[in-house]
Amino acid sequence: METLFCDLHIHSCLSPCGSDDMTPSNICGMAMLKGLNMIAVTDHNTARNLPAVKACADAYGLLLIPGMEITTREEVHLLGYFPTVDTALSFSEFLRGHMPNKKNKPSFFGNQLVMDEDDNVIAEEDELLIGAADLPLSELVKLIREAEGVPVPAHINRGSNGLLINLGFVPEDLRLTAVEVWRGLPCAHTPQEGRVVLHSSDAHYLGDIMEADVFVSLEERSPAAFLDYLRQGRPAS
Repeated sequence: METLFCDLHIHSCLSPCGSDDMTPSNICGMAMLKGLNMIAVTDHNTARNLPAVKACADAYGLLLIPGMEITTREEVHLLGYFPTVDTALSFSEFLRGHMPNKKNKPSFFGNQLVMDEDDNVIAEEDELLIGAADLPLSELVKLIREAEGVPVPAHINRGSNGLLINLGFVPEDLRLTAVEVWRGLPCAHTPQEGRVVLHSSDAHYLGDIMEADVFVSLEERSPAAFLDYLRQGRPAS
């Protein structure tokens, strides 16, 4: 077993709500300074910065879990973790066809910067990334699994996009094996029973990336091992 200190919900400068300083290299450098071994960059409804983040993570010796934070038709935020960057990119391209056809207004929503591994801007995403897809939660859970990924509702106890706040319960028919819980707020015990509980930063600024105080123990240092860890849920004590 290997113990990995982690932050599994980080936004890059591609998310319009993310700081322009959240570049691939800066994220990985800060993660190293914070003592982390594993990170996930989960931009809103896109994976376009993951290739650059992967290159930087490899250079720093960090394990990257490819991810996205998807907004469902119900306005629920759903983290999708994938086995490879290519898988995440394919899902991102599929999701693009299900997003509202709205253009970003950088002066209002913020920049949406696509970068290379040297933190050069190589493109700006024109389509607004913070809208809701036209797919319901149940369908997105199914599609993420079909892409060999794992769906994890984000910050279920915080904000209007948290599952418990939005729907009021965790639908049992979704067979969710993991949830993300915001540590700064109370959360009912029942939604956590039998599920892996993740605590992450949802960082939009470099200083918000977590310190090394949350960890997971994996059979090996790989995205596949992490996804297996999530799929198993948490055994009853």
